[in-house]
Amino acid sequence: MQVADAAGSGTRRARSARRVLVAADKFKGSLTAVEVAERVTAGLRRVVPELEVEALPVADGGDGTVAAAVAAGFARREVRVAGPLGDEVTAAYALRGDTAVVEMAEASGLQRLPAGVFAPLTVSTYGSGELLRAALDAGARTIVFGVGGSATTDGGAGMLSALGARFVTAAGEPVTPGGGGLAELASADLSGLDPRLASVEFVLASDVDNPLTGPKGAPAVYGPQKGASPEDVETLDTALTHFVKVLEGAVGEKAAACAASPGAGAAGGIGFGALLLGAGFRPGIEVMLDVLGFAPALERADLVITGEGSLDEQTLHGKGSRGCRPRRRGRRAGRSSRCAGGSHCRRRRWDGRASGGRTP
Repeated sequence: MQVADAAGSGTRRARSARRVLVAADKFKGSLTAVEVAERVTAGLRRVVPELEVEALPVADGGDGTVAAAVAAGFARREVRVAGPLGDEVTAAYALRGDTAVVEMAEASGLQRLPAGVFAPLTVSTYGSGELLRAALDAGARTIVFGVGGSATTDGGAGMLSALGARFVTAAGEPVTPGGGGLAELASADLSGLDPRLASVEFVLASDVDNPLTGPKGAPAVYGPQKGASPEDVETLDTALTHFVKVLEGAVGEKAAACAASPGAGAAGGIGFGALLLGAGFRPGIEVMLDVLGFAPALERADLVITGEGSLDEQTLHGKGSRGCRPRRRGRRAGRSSRCAGGSHCRRRRWDGRASGGRTP
């Protein structure tokens, strides 16, 4: 499709609008959210040069979350952290005042792996913990932790280790990195966790509400996308179940409760680690729209143009473009929304529920 045409009907509707808000997510594998906003804006202005256009790239907590925050006025901060394979990489988080937006994929995402290389049993989220620590060092009092696009399935063990937790084998040695190594875990000690975590507002932002383990857990549902064979999936699920059991000895029933909570299975189980730290789970698109200032931008607009790479079942369950529709945000009548997608699942009737319909 031609992104600059804003799904055709959006361009025609723009002729009668005075102010248009372009709030689109990334078209994964093709365009970043920033690039989508730039191209839609350029297309609208080519047809209606006098149009007021406000671009607000959005994200749902996955890859591109930091870029969206920077586009909204946050400062980009770069740090050197461990990548998923343990090699040092440059990762970024976003900071404005005492609010930080941390994207786990910056440190532990699939894009950090060499092309065609997967290591489902040994990749670690240690670098994500280092990113969180850097945000604390910068004075963050509120941390929005966007999770998605991960290369890892370690239940957040690496992240917790970077923040001061200790996980050791029966021989008293640190467990090896990755979810597979958790099978050898004998004891867990969380007493050394960074004390600053207790005084921050910690928000887990994700579009995934899966539990940690089981048929709908992180290994079973998302492991194959990260190169896990059926045998690897079974190994990881067993290891993460054991991880929870051992943690019960350190934190009691909280471990099992967190493992069964919505969001625990996000990003290979790093959601579980965040919940153990006291994070509150919220749908990623809702959190990010609040952080990015979508509500006041919507008040200024007559028409909203949104979109994402694929309009499908996930869109109807809270992905970026669905969350950006005016009716979903509880705003006054009189606005329309149009949605552009790189691909469109036709197995269900949409009738404006997520695409192309006028919002009353």
